[in-house]
Amino acid sequence: MNTELFLAKRLVSRSKGNFSFTFVIIAITSIALGLSIMFIAVAILTGFKNEIREKVTGFCGHIQITRFAENNTFEPRPIAKNQSFLRVLKSNKEISHVQVFATKAGIIKAKDHIQGVILKGVGSDFDWRFFKSKMILGRTFSVNDSSRCDEVIISRKTADILDLHLNDDLRMFFISGNNTLGRKFKICGIFDTGLEEFDKLYVIGDIHHLQKLNNWTSGEVGGFEVFLKDFNAIDRMGVYVYHQIGFSLDASTIRMLYQQIFDWLDLQDINVLIILILVLLVSSTTIVSTLLILILERTNMIGILKSLGMRNNGIRQVFLYHGLYITGWGMLFGNGLALSLCYLQMKFGIVKLSEETYYMSVIPINLDIFNILIINAGTLILCYLIFVIPSFVISRIMPLKAIRFS
Repeated sequence: MNTELFLAKRLVSRSKGNFSFTFVIIAITSIALGLSIMFIAVAILTGFKNEIREKVTGFCGHIQITRFAENNTFEPRPIAKNQSFLRVLKSNKEISHVQVFATKAGIIKAKDHIQGVILKGVGSDFDWRFFKSKMILGRTFSVNDSSRCDEVIISRKTADILDLHLNDDLRMFFISGNNTLGRKFKICGIFDTGLEEFDKLYVIGDIHHLQKLNNWTSGEVGGFEVFLKDFNAIDRMGVYVYHQIGFSLDASTIRMLYQQIFDWLDLQDINVLIILILVLLVSSTTIVSTLLILILERTNMIGILKSLGMRNNGIRQVFLYHGLYITGWGMLFGNGLALSLCYLQMKFGIVKLSEETYYMSVIPINLDIFNILIINAGTLILCYLIFVIPSFVISRIMPLKAIRFS
């Protein structure tokens, strides 16, 4: 029989009505609130980062393969559509999709308004899942290799600026050498990703138009976009792709192309870290104070146990078991509260955001089982270590004085 555990259970069962019971409730509440705040903070941070990453990669892919250029340009030199490395990339288990693309800077003229944009040409292999999930009006278009499609999709932001509507004609003008070339398209869909910087910039159309505008053949494209199954592997896979494509081409990860966005996302980690530290400091103070009160209230019992021959480590273990009881209930309530709030936010989007500032209209939530386990395991270990600190007071309690103290 575990004597220490037995005594700890007796302490728990007889604690109601004691002076320390109120502090036990406060400690459980402190752990529950601290855990739920850490849980929600990490869920929001990872949800926010995942949402931004998804939107940026939806426009550009995880890795772009183009010709080497002295500076970033939206009008890259053409490369052959049929490349020997494509078979190797598509067979890699960490790569989910590879597609062709081309871009060209142009100007939209609509009534009395003009807007500089980038026409992104896509082929028959284009993955429409991202844009289909962001469509608010109309539909996407189909691209085939035998004919040219005159339909395009534009963003809600561009439509509002230029006063354009679904099924309207869209006139774009391009510079080709010393000539100005015009093209008329039809708006078949309007999307809204919330990422204003990209929404205002891109118009999505058929790659055949860009091949014609640039005097390319049907076998030439601007580059390839590579999509990965795991964003966290982007740096390693960027190096892998670079070594597969040969010396005449370059492979740039989305982190390299839009470094300012991802540096900004990395700064959010510091904000969450500060929140976690403050929560832990407040919770730790409450936990230490509670266990000290429990020990002082049971000074007489400690003296009796010592006089009966129980060692300091055994008595300390009794109070550590009591501390784990407090921690367990706090973690149970904390997880329940955090999961409930996260579910409500995911289901109903209760807390709203300014889309112009945060690139999304509601607070995003990401419930990752690994993060949940790490937070709970860290909380349990930290609380146990914190409970050890005041338990050393037991070694300074003298049996005779403790019994007299009662």
